[in-house]
Amino acid sequence: MIDAWVVGTLSRALAFGTPLLLATLGEIYSERSGVLNLGVEGMMIIGAVSAFATAFITGNPWLGMLVAAVAGGLASLAHAFVSITLRANQVVSGLALTMLGLGLSGLFGKGFEGEPLTSSIPKVTVPFLEKIPYLGKILFIDKSPFIYFGLILAPVLWFILFKTSIGITIRSVGENPAAVDSVGINVWKVRYLCVFFGGLMAGIAGGYLSIAYRPAWRQGLTGGMGWLVIALTIFSSWDPKNSLTGAYFFGILIHLSYRLQPWVSPELLNMIPYMAAILALAVLSLGPLKRQLGEPSSLTQPYIRGEKQ
Repeated sequence: MIDAWVVGTLSRALAFGTPLLLATLGEIYSERSGVLNLGVEGMMIIGAVSAFATAFITGNPWLGMLVAAVAGGLASLAHAFVSITLRANQVVSGLALTMLGLGLSGLFGKGFEGEPLTSSIPKVTVPFLEKIPYLGKILFIDKSPFIYFGLILAPVLWFILFKTSIGITIRSVGENPAAVDSVGINVWKVRYLCVFFGGLMAGIAGGYLSIAYRPAWRQGLTGGMGWLVIALTIFSSWDPKNSLTGAYFFGILIHLSYRLQPWVSPELLNMIPYMAAILALAVLSLGPLKRQLGEPSSLTQPYIRGEKQ
């Protein structure tokens, strides 16, 4: 019985943790380039409502996921323009994007509440591998293809960030943009692309929630997951590889908030993941710990050519 309980918990953790992982991978790239985007929640909910509306109208959930990615990316460009081009406060801009996303999703998604989705992303069972004891049930039976997408993408993005010239450029922009600019690399272009990538991933994460994980739309579907993504970015030390552990750990916490309700207060259980997020943001504000965690030196600092950073 205990074995079944553990297997079930780990299996559900993969489902709960996947949207967190996907959005965190995008936020890591954005912050590595020096741009903090607190609008993850807004981009996720925009992606969720865009995906559901498209899938509901066209009957094609894959098209819905594509539209979700584009919608999240376009939303991120608003933050990029305000924080990179206009050099406004990144925290304020990100919060405004979250409020905008929540408002737009409530407005445009109102007509889709309670509507059934006739087709959703099909789940996958991997032949032969599903027979592996324990691991087969956890990882290879009736799983969304986006779970495998996240598991593959995390090490790929780690390799790009730490083992390629592209990754060196991104990390250098986040650490010392003036030095990068002096060798002819366009700092603003790199930051725009990283913020846009973060938006794409947040949009996909939102789309996963509305048409792959639970094919339905309701207002506030993301339920604060965007704030957990901000915390996970810090917990992972801005490293895509570490985000795997963090995302699935939070996935376990979210699952247990449902699983343990007969024995523990549901209010307390629901609070635990968000208390961890608050703790992470508090840690980030402590100057001596920033460097130990690996925070990019120029995070939240707009780049002005010729001005000392």
